[in-house]
Amino acid sequence: MKDTILSVKNLKTYFQVEEGLVTAVDGVDFDLSAKETLAIVGESGSGKSVTALSILRLIQEPPGKIAAGEILYQGKDLLKLTDREIRKIRGNEISMIFQEPMSSLNPVFTVGKQISEVMMVHEKISKKEAEKRAIELIKLVGIPNPEKCIKNYPHQLSGGMRQRIMIAIALACKPKILIADEPTTALDVTIQSQILKLMQDLKDKIDTAIIIITHDLGVVAQLAENIMIMYAGKAVEYGDTESIYKKPLHPYTEGLLNSIPKIDENLKRLKIIKGTVPSPFNLPTGCKFSTRCEYVMDICWEKEPDYLALKDSRKVRCWKYAEVEENVK
Repeated sequence: MKDTILSVKNLKTYFQVEEGLVTAVDGVDFDLSAKETLAIVGESGSGKSVTALSILRLIQEPPGKIAAGEILYQGKDLLKLTDREIRKIRGNEISMIFQEPMSSLNPVFTVGKQISEVMMVHEKISKKEAEKRAIELIKLVGIPNPEKCIKNYPHQLSGGMRQRIMIAIALACKPKILIADEPTTALDVTIQSQILKLMQDLKDKIDTAIIIITHDLGVVAQLAENIMIMYAGKAVEYGDTESIYKKPLHPYTEGLLNSIPKIDENLKRLKIIKGTVPSPFNLPTGCKFSTRCEYVMDICWEKEPDYLALKDSRKVRCWKYAEVEENVK
């Protein structure tokens, strides 16, 4: 695609721990177009956040290591750049909103200084100009009285305001890609809605592509055009949001959607996906979802399915669709 801004190919990220080798991300592929919002969805431990951190090369070595793959940003492989070259892109052209703002913001500096610092480092502007733009950004993310807010420390702000400050920092240099790792997890429902609306509004204003990492399919429905479902380090389904909600293909995706309460159903108990995510030290031999799947077949225990291309740009990793001719693994 001509407007593809980011292309991740066969990404593999490992962690060497005392118990052995953990394959956190195992051969993930996806493309991100300019101005697109892509949601990466899955349970805790599925590899979502590690995928995001790998894109920005924020995996600590050791114990982690990006073992294989390509991360092509505007044609440049980010994995082949020097530390100095990647620092010019990180926070400037590709920014990230981290999961917990209280641990991401520095408690000993004012929020104004932390926003200004990003612009002073990447754009070499004066302190006065950076402060002026910090006030504009705080106003942009919907915090009242920005002239006063820039003098506040993180602990003086509410959780929702801290999250907005994180968004302001991420947007300081008008990035082409914004990665949001569980941006609404620690917030109450009302604030969640405000943050999601804010991200959508800002995306429209500055034409930024967004990768949103989440386990909340309600968040996905509001924000994303396309979804990639991950399980045990692998992408198991990809498609546009409407198609996946109407007709999920992978049994795991089906289970996630069935576990959401519906207004028109009067159920005594919610449907659940049986079992638990397998230990990374004891993954099933064949399909990683075989121990929890209600459609499991003999071949599922023996061999892992390939990632198959279906109609309408949908992809799925499941033996139910093994007759599809085009294989895009």
